[in-house]
Amino acid sequence: MERNPRFLFASDSFKGTLSSKQTAGLLGKAAEQVFPGCSWKGVCVADGGEGTLEAVVSAAGGRLCHVTVHGPLMEPVDSAYGILPDGRAVIEMAAASGLPLVPRAKRNPLETTTWGTGDLIRDALEQGLRDITVAIGGSATNDGGMGALAALGVCFYDSAGSLLSGKGADLERVERISLEGLMPEVKDACFTVMCDVRNPLTGPEGAAYTFGKQKGGTPKILDRLEAGMLHYADCLEETLGREIRSLPGAGAAGGLGAALLSVLNAKFQPGIEAVLDLIGFDQLLEETDLVVTGEGRMDWQSAFGKVPGGVAKRAKARGIPVAALVGGMGPGCERLAEFGIGSILPTVPGPMELEEALNRAEELYYDAALRMFGLLRAGWEMCQKKR
Repeated sequence: MERNPRFLFASDSFKGTLSSKQTAGLLGKAAEQVFPGCSWKGVCVADGGEGTLEAVVSAAGGRLCHVTVHGPLMEPVDSAYGILPDGRAVIEMAAASGLPLVPRAKRNPLETTTWGTGDLIRDALEQGLRDITVAIGGSATNDGGMGALAALGVCFYDSAGSLLSGKGADLERVERISLEGLMPEVKDACFTVMCDVRNPLTGPEGAAYTFGKQKGGTPKILDRLEAGMLHYADCLEETLGREIRSLPGAGAAGGLGAALLSVLNAKFQPGIEAVLDLIGFDQLLEETDLVVTGEGRMDWQSAFGKVPGGVAKRAKARGIPVAALVGGMGPGCERLAEFGIGSILPTVPGPMELEEALNRAEELYYDAALRMFGLLRAGWEMCQKKR
């Protein structure tokens, strides 16, 4: 007796055109047209960058907790974090300390702070949440995490004994760090950091020189930030009694990684792996015959830290085939078969201007989904006849 196939759809968003949720809906509609009676599930996924909070809360059936926090320039910002059904909290740094929150004319990493990210962590702890995941992509900051730690009760003093607020310009002014006021709830909490960046805190590949320019840093500003970060690292390491600056990921998000690793004892996890764990992806794979993933442009790098690679890795471990529907294909796509992506189909059927493809994104995606499921239908019927 012929059985209907069971699909799982887990695609990244197509930046600027289709959301992860939209791709799942279009795939479901096409699957039902080609495979009447089939069953399918769609799940929102992201790789730990912007949009992660929305994807995880939607996929896991969580809710948003709205909070007013201090923005990158210490201005009031309406923000939110997610609370999942099992009591875990999900925080997206970009929602409180993100670069888009700073007007282009005011972008200067000497003046920005992670205080708002600390506000979100503090609120989650005050709500009784003890399992907290923080996605730290898209920051506007280079303060070494001083602002976030200050929001949690850590005190940073200058040479005159005055408290520092914790912005990039304060790195060079720190003379003493006191952990006495750190929220006691921190000791009972487990922190996970979604991060694919492995940069150290200081040096040519550190927080200032690697990421400072995109946040508004001029060469002069970057030199000052690096000197300040070296001084801050000395103070932090003296306070904690161990080396921090060379830890992989310490330089992420302008040094917030160092603060989370050292003071909050956080563990780092690749963004897509953390997202898949939060949404229970392995459980979703049960009773699945085929997974469809994708992203706007797929190339060899899609296997590393991106949604398609993470999804395919989990599916391959369980012997489940994966197909990818993508906006475009770049060099090295064929090598993704090693990671479990058996077939890649672009949405654009022929030569086309980029603007036209973007304007017709939904139509092209749906038509390509129909073609993909048509091919799958032929293969499915072949397998059924052999039984």
